[in-house]
Amino acid sequence: MKKIGKFQAIMWSIALPGFSQLLTGQYYKGTLYVLTEILINVYSHFNTAIMYSYLGEFTKAEEVINYQWLLFYACLYFFAMWDAYQYEMPASEELSFLPFLSAAAFVTIGLIYSSKIKLFGHTLGPVFMPMIFVIPGVGMGFIVRYLILKLTNEKQSYT
Repeated sequence: MKKIGKFQAIMWSIALPGFSQLLTGQYYKGTLYVLTEILINVYSHFNTAIMYSYLGEFTKAEEVINYQWLLFYACLYFFAMWDAYQYEMPASEELSFLPFLSAAAFVTIGLIYSSKIKLFGHTLGPVFMPMIFVIPGVGMGFIVRYLILKLTNEKQSYT
């Protein structure tokens, strides 16, 4: 199987979940991710919501979106990214899943509250609000990872 590097793996996964796996020869897994993304995308009406969001019509985006389906998207998206990353990472790298897991949780929370949180008197809808939640999600994941690794290393140094 071909190696493409961690950065390229993440970038292809951002483009579409499964692309990185397809590039590295993991055809079954890559096809499964791509097909699952298409399924969630179609049933959630995500592309229509993206279009309305970029046009600034956040209310229309909220009306068209099927939240029950879109709630699956963050988990698929970040799991496929982590899967691509972990295939490329060195075996000694520990707890690398935490920023991905935390981002998925934060994005899901951002989606749930996307019609309630207002910035400058307006909601940002089911596309941009979850995107904003990626930043604190990844940050929290790195902080938790750092603390766990630090506490684990300190505990090992005492023994």
